[in-house]
Amino acid sequence: MRWTNALIPTLKEDPQDAEVISHKLMIRAALVRKLFSGAYSYLPLGLKVLQKVSNIIREEMNSKGAQEVLLPAMHPPELWKKTGRYELLGQVLIKFKDRHNKELVLGPTHEEIITDLVANNIKSYKDLPLILYQIQTKFRDEPRPRFGVMRTSEFIMKDAYSFDRDIESMEASYKKMYDAYCRIFERCGLPYIPVEADPGMMGGNISHEFMVPSEAGEDVIAVCRKCKYAASVQVAACKDMSKCQGVKVSKNLPIAQVETPDIKTIEKVSEFLKVEPSKLVKTLLYKADDKVVALLLRGDFEANETKLKNYLKCSLLELADEKLVESITGAPAGFSGPVSLKNIRIVADNSVKNMVNFVTGANKKDAHLINVNIGRDFETKEFADLRIITKDDLCPSCGKDIDIKRAIEVGHTFKLGTKYSETLGARILEQDGKTVPVIMGCYGIGVTRIIPALIETSNDKDGIIWPILIAPYQIMIVALNIASKKVKDVSEEVYEDLTKAGYEALFDDRDISAGIKFKDADLIGIPIQIIVGEKNAKKDVVEIKNRRDRSVVEVKSKDAVIHLKQFIISKQ
Repeated sequence: MRWTNALIPTLKEDPQDAEVISHKLMIRAALVRKLFSGAYSYLPLGLKVLQKVSNIIREEMNSKGAQEVLLPAMHPPELWKKTGRYELLGQVLIKFKDRHNKELVLGPTHEEIITDLVANNIKSYKDLPLILYQIQTKFRDEPRPRFGVMRTSEFIMKDAYSFDRDIESMEASYKKMYDAYCRIFERCGLPYIPVEADPGMMGGNISHEFMVPSEAGEDVIAVCRKCKYAASVQVAACKDMSKCQGVKVSKNLPIAQVETPDIKTIEKVSEFLKVEPSKLVKTLLYKADDKVVALLLRGDFEANETKLKNYLKCSLLELADEKLVESITGAPAGFSGPVSLKNIRIVADNSVKNMVNFVTGANKKDAHLINVNIGRDFETKEFADLRIITKDDLCPSCGKDIDIKRAIEVGHTFKLGTKYSETLGARILEQDGKTVPVIMGCYGIGVTRIIPALIETSNDKDGIIWPILIAPYQIMIVALNIASKKVKDVSEEVYEDLTKAGYEALFDDRDISAGIKFKDADLIGIPIQIIVGEKNAKKDVVEIKNRRDRSVVEVKSKDAVIHLKQFIISKQ
């Protein structure tokens, strides 16, 4: 492709609304353009990268025996209502009505649709195992689209679904997909980490997320420095308290009320009473489905709502609003406590279990209680791991130090079990004549998210650094003075040789300054640059520059293809 025939509108300045590196570079390098918040158009360079990522995914999925399908983007809400996710997803679902006043839903995912398809077309155990996948646009009404294409209302996802007759077979299918994911992310050049995760709205009981460590990530993971343990902080176990337990006090002191005028945050209470946050217990009120539950948590820890929701086995969990808090406790939010809390279920994090003489809210405006003790001042027998892991915790697997890192989720695998097949009638006839629900797995990859995730981890001050396999072009010819007949002739010769040899080459044939050409070449990140200058052209010599390490070698122009062949093979 000649630059003069291409749509590559690079920009010198960062867009004003861009917060992260990938968003800045995807705009500046002419990969995408924003239509509105949460929706982006892919320009030719961006689309080429997207297609290459998709092809890698297809190759690896097909190699595992998965079959590609294409399911409708518009769904009847009845299927979503059967599984209960119509209400569960709430405003995330984009709903509309057709000309016949029939309600339709734009698919945020396709578990219901694929299960319905299998239910109507698979009847015997002889038809299994089966893995179906698609690469399709999804739609979610995101409350806060951000970070360019990393979180949008419209995005492309690869979703796959396995169907098996028993647990053993499902485990085999799950491993196939897990291994395929590892291979996909390796080929895309992503520094990924598989972590234990919460299935969330998908259901099932086991899942893994594939995370790319990055400060631009919206997720947080715990990674052991010693062993292979890695987990999302939503599920990372907090078992070892040896690093974070306070000094034990054996004597229970008399409970007392202290005035704390307009002081209701942990930080302010700690400062006012001159006690460490670890000596405070915060009381958080939640609505769990239709019931109110109080969570007790040490003051310096954060509540883990995923763990709490799973512990309570509720469908919906939300923090009580100020009006509800005051109606239950008689005091504004910030002054809640477990003492004299009537007719409310109290559950406590394990960190509270051995605490004595601690501080809580007094359920009275502008007041707290000191020297509160479990058993004497209030009762609870429910203790569980209900907090978010911290850097001061120890690895729940080996007991060594852990790191807490931000990360970008690029893939997620789930063991769904029979959650959808049972509800939607996906059953098979077994050898003994009995019908049983099929056992399912689900496997998603954020195709459009792979691109910003890679850019976040592979860039420098000058622009993007693409891996050879997913770069929009493998090679870029930089003709420094296209007005020179010799430069033009040598550039054309190299371009023709590369094209004949089957390489994807971008020929910068613009009649502009060398400085702009070099800046654009580095910005869009093509892995190999062939630089044709006037001095070298007279000797039929070109410079071959490696974008990643900036190494340069000089070769005869007629030998450029031979020199590049081995380099490209080594990078694939």
